Amino acid sequence: MKRLFDIPYHQLNNYPKNDMFSTKSNGFWTPISTKEFLELVNKTAKGLIAVGINPGDKIGIISTNRFEWNALDIAALEIGAIVVPIYPNISSEDYVYIFNDSKIKLCVVADISLFAKINGLKSDLPELKYLFSFNMDENIPHWHEIHINASSVSDIEVQSRKEKIENLDLATIIYTSGTTGNPKGVMLSHNNILSNVTSCIDRMPCDENSKVLTFLPVCHVYERMLHYLYMYMGCSIFFAESMDTIGENIKEVKPHMFTAVPRLIEKVYEKIITKGEELTGLKRKLFFWAVQLGEQYDVINRSFFYNIKLAIARKLIFSKWQEALGGNTRAIVSGSAALQPKLARMFLAADITILEGYGLTETSPVISVNCIKNGIRIGTVGTLIQNVHVKIAEDGEILVKGPNVMMGYYNLPDKTAEDIDTDGWFHTGDIGTFVEGKFLKITDRKKEIFKTSGGKYIIPQAMENKFKESRFIEQIMVIGEGQKFPGALIVPNFSYIRDWATNKKIEIIDNSNKSLINNQEIQNRIQLEINAFNQNYGGFEQIKKFRLLERELSVEEGELTPTLKLKRKIILAKYAKEIEQIYNV
Repeated sequence: MKRLFDIPYHQLNNYPKNDMFSTKSNGFWTPISTKEFLELVNKTAKGLIAVGINPGDKIGIISTNRFEWNALDIAALEIGAIVVPIYPNISSEDYVYIFNDSKIKLCVVADISLFAKINGLKSDLPELKYLFSFNMDENIPHWHEIHINASSVSDIEVQSRKEKIENLDLATIIYTSGTTGNPKGVMLSHNNILSNVTSCIDRMPCDENSKVLTFLPVCHVYERMLHYLYMYMGCSIFFAESMDTIGENIKEVKPHMFTAVPRLIEKVYEKIITKGEELTGLKRKLFFWAVQLGEQYDVINRSFFYNIKLAIARKLIFSKWQEALGGNTRAIVSGSAALQPKLARMFLAADITILEGYGLTETSPVISVNCIKNGIRIGTVGTLIQNVHVKIAEDGEILVKGPNVMMGYYNLPDKTAEDIDTDGWFHTGDIGTFVEGKFLKITDRKKEIFKTSGGKYIIPQAMENKFKESRFIEQIMVIGEGQKFPGALIVPNFSYIRDWATNKKIEIIDNSNKSLINNQEIQNRIQLEINAFNQNYGGFEQIKKFRLLERELSVEEGELTPTLKLKRKIILAKYAKEIEQIYNV
């Protein structure tokens, strides 16, 4: 297996599936077999050749997850085209930049709204020749129009194209969502991603009999690599209907594994705790006894008596958590951002294995991941995958070398030379260390560490993760570069605070978010939370002042990346008034 498009043929030869992919429509799950999928791939490959797509041409895909995405991806790779996956929710300016930088010739979008958006930009996209939609609408070209002249292209022509594609050839350009400036196009070869696929096989708690649910965007290399891995291993892939139906879809599909980002795991935990708050009497006492037990969970050091209590908690309480996740879940793989150790502890105690990993788009993406086979260490991102090497620079930066490291940034040779040194080490920009000599631990982003005016270093990400353990805090951004002390912008957990205020008989004028954040009793209660967590830090690190924000930071408002990381510079600019109040009052 040398090229990414070899993967579905590997499945056909080894684990032919009747349900390679399954999509829910009109209340029913509709499968497509491996054979049917490859017939669609072949037809699409011929159609792309017929419309004039040549090796090296760029094909854009802007859509949520669906089997057609995968079919177009494999078909494009087969004929030597370069796939450029793009998020459906970026700005018009970013669309124009990405289309023109990569010179996208053909693009398929999800639906009529995205079609209208890209079509409206067409005067600024001189290289774009073809625009289609996956969804059927009588007013726009459907992607099946690519297939109209497919019969005019022979199997020999497709096979000839495939044979010319080498393992080290460019397969895809993935544009990273930068916090400032234009996105950077990460060039990944077939070998880059394939090396990640083969190196992660032994980390996967699933096989050809397993079901997996997918909902994270496949345009991100994290989920896309896993799709290739699922296909290679013969797993049946089910597409969640939407982010809002994940809970329902999990109960229906009963997956053995799925991937998540920490923000989603946080929300799942919050819902569980909210359900617990609604209990009364003995049931409520048992629930929070189990939660308290879970908070003390340790992977290695557990006493005999603790294990007895844990077995009781798993039988009486945590089994219901497992049922809410379908009852078959062997593991949840967490990536993209740091997971709160408290959450890892709680889910592991509940016998729901969370495998936290680490990687970047530039590393295809996985560098390390916790796994059942090599052991799990809470607060780390696990052991290195095969053939990937890491060293810690003198300043603490994590440097990576291996077959997974990108070819470079598209059209940015200077930036490539800046991030990959002459010895081939990729500079991640993350700060870390090894625990027990083999478990990698990320402590912060190099560029996000800042100094106060007193010259003291502050590591915001680690602090934010700790403070988010509070039930009162939904989101937090630690600030204070060049200032006398650290401060924070805080989005309260409005749902929890409303319940708390009701229980405490605190009167809120109109129950709006604005009224909540302006209520002195609520401000005082959050101050108590800040005071408690401040005890974990030295005097110079402690958050001295904060301001509450009246809405959640979001991707739509440009405050979070599509993988839900804070866009710090944008948030600092947007909330300059609140920050001024922190430091000038």
